[in-house]
Amino acid sequence: MESGFIIVEDLHKSFRNADGDVEVLKGINLKLDRGDIFGVVGFSGAGKSTLIRCLNGLETPDRGSVRIGENEITNTSKKALNHYRKKIGMIFQNFNLFDSRTVFGNVAYPLEIAGYDKKKIRNRVEELLELVELSQKVNCHMGQLSGGQKQRVGIARALANHPQVLLSDEATSALDPQTTLSVLDLLKDINRKLGLTIILITHELDVIKYSCKNMAVLENGIIVERGSVREIFQNPGSDTARLFVKINAEFAANQWVNEGEYI
Repeated sequence: MESGFIIVEDLHKSFRNADGDVEVLKGINLKLDRGDIFGVVGFSGAGKSTLIRCLNGLETPDRGSVRIGENEITNTSKKALNHYRKKIGMIFQNFNLFDSRTVFGNVAYPLEIAGYDKKKIRNRVEELLELVELSQKVNCHMGQLSGGQKQRVGIARALANHPQVLLSDEATSALDPQTTLSVLDLLKDINRKLGLTIILITHELDVIKYSCKNMAVLENGIIVERGSVREIFQNPGSDTARLFVKINAEFAANQWVNEGEYI
């Protein structure tokens, strides 16, 4: 793995509301290796979504920097930023798909925007649908798909422009456990086959435990802990990590209910 492929330094971001400025990110520092599947865990309001929007250039930080490979994205022209965004794939909790388009049309959309010709679009879409195991659904509309299939369409669309990085913002939160597992297996397979760096933003500890080698814990806009998943699970050093691990253990201990029936 290439060390320091993604470098975030002293990242600050505030938003103004009726009561004044609210500081959401308070000096984030992170360094990620190329090809890693890296997890960022935190409770609601910790700043996870703001962090991911700073990583893909949708939010401009108040100060600090984000570098991905050779691209410094926090101090660049609009043209350069638009080019950079094509190299960042994004998958969402609510899928963000077009109900009026078929599976093919949804995956083709970013390629159409990028100006690909029809033959290249068709070849690329067919390649991606095979990768996410949806070739048989190419002409289906969104209402004909399950939640897991919709997320696979979202993943295929995120990969359309050959990104270097894939950002996942709570992408499995709306899915049942079995479907979550299949989507995570797909992301791990994509990581192996394409060498993509994947960042999983989530509040689901099991997602981190199953998918990631390394992780960071976000608490009130600050990275309070980072390291290997094994280290943090075995010896959590922050209040957030300890609470996550405690809740995870309590769920595991209480799976036997109703006179020993397993659910």
